[in-house]
Amino acid sequence: MDRFEVNILGCGSASPTLQHYPTSQVVSVREKLFMVDCGENSQLQFRKSKLSFSKLSRIFISHLHGDHCFGLMGLISTLGLLGRTSNLYIHAHADLEGLLRPQLDYFCRENSFEIIFEPFSPVLSEVIYEDRSVRVTTIPLKHRVPCAGFRFDEQPKEPNLKRDMLEFYNIPLRMRGEIKKGADYITEDGQVIPNSHLVRSAEPPRSYAYCSDTAYNEKIIPIIENVNLLYHEATFAEKEAMRAVKTMHSTARQAAEIAKQGNVKELMLGHYSSRYPDNRILLNEAKEVFPNTILANEGLCKKL
Repeated sequence: MDRFEVNILGCGSASPTLQHYPTSQVVSVREKLFMVDCGENSQLQFRKSKLSFSKLSRIFISHLHGDHCFGLMGLISTLGLLGRTSNLYIHAHADLEGLLRPQLDYFCRENSFEIIFEPFSPVLSEVIYEDRSVRVTTIPLKHRVPCAGFRFDEQPKEPNLKRDMLEFYNIPLRMRGEIKKGADYITEDGQVIPNSHLVRSAEPPRSYAYCSDTAYNEKIIPIIENVNLLYHEATFAEKEAMRAVKTMHSTARQAAEIAKQGNVKELMLGHYSSRYPDNRILLNEAKEVFPNTILANEGLCKKL
């Protein structure tokens, strides 16, 4: 099966601690790397995770709070030092280009590649990127500034041909592409061989949804429904529920409620407040509602 992984580079909230770095992760789909948010130290964590800078083609920034984007300039500068020549695409709120362009013109004017900004509307759920491997859709979130999450859907694969049946019916090579697309095969004597006899179904496509930062928001449920893995912020424990409302963040229990209602297969908690030296308090609260919950941690590579 082709690779579909989520690599956690940082999963803390705004105040960095000795335990956690600011938010960043890399989604790997069929050997293509997509960065989601880029807090400070992201490039160092990128190296520690043994990921390839040359395979990074796009960066998705959820919102313009520093703990989600302050690592961008350092990363871009490093890519220039490494001799990158292919363009780098950044999907973000439209304001990001105005904020970064003066710094890029000053610090990165000798880079041999272009930074191409592709703004999106945080209030809409829409496809903002698609290729042969993956489709990326925005998830409008509820935060103090315009904010969106992202859903990554692996593109469906063609079914696998049954080699023994192809040989048995002596099916020519020129017909095999059509059979993969669903065609039946008609033998020379007119016998119709149903397509289902000639192919095996491909593995079902996998999906991942990223939701950070956000207050509890049931409106996202139809968008994240049935994903293989949901990353949902869990900044606070339940006793800090009022603070979560005030700061427009979520509790671990609320994240679990979203996962349960969305019928997701697995929930990963992250974006922990620095007030919790032991994140298991968050894990335990979430598991009371949604047992199939895990904690994000730096260096975790979650295979879907």
